[in-house]
Amino acid sequence: MVKLILTGLWVCVVTLGAVYFSVQAAAPPPPLDEEAQRLANMQVVKGEAINVPLLSNGTVKGYFITRISFLMAKEKMHVVAQMPLTEMMTDELYTLLVGNKMIDLDNTKAFQLEAFKQQIKDGLNQKIGEGAVTEVMVEQIDYLGKDDIRENTSRSAKNQVAPTKIVEGTPVAAPASGGH
Repeated sequence: MVKLILTGLWVCVVTLGAVYFSVQAAAPPPPLDEEAQRLANMQVVKGEAINVPLLSNGTVKGYFITRISFLMAKEKMHVVAQMPLTEMMTDELYTLLVGNKMIDLDNTKAFQLEAFKQQIKDGLNQKIGEGAVTEVMVEQIDYLGKDDIRENTSRSAKNQVAPTKIVEGTPVAAPASGGH
């Protein structure tokens, strides 16, 4: 008789456990915020500091000091890992800053940051593959004239000439990754 009662209790426990776990497995996953889901599929590629000379009449007039990072699709990262991204970025910056002369040093307020970022994105996507670069993040674009560089070499560290700020950037924060 005791065996029959214990068997009945065991069947009840197993049945309740099976029902509980099947309900848990059938429940839909919690809804993800659309922006959080988009960022989860992206990876930040930190850019290096790149110095681009400004040429005028065959001589160097000064240097643009830039640091640009990217938000790239994770599924395209295997393609990017095989490419010289720094060199491609340098080429794109030379094209925009020297070739197209997007920044007018006499009127830095007229600089259109969004158009600049879009042109970098379009240029890199054309070279890497469409949709690889989803966002361009400008951390720094400064200009330091040739005369300012000469003055800085003769001055103490406290009295050095600061570069002309074209864009005041914010540090790039990496999106939350899924356990990487």
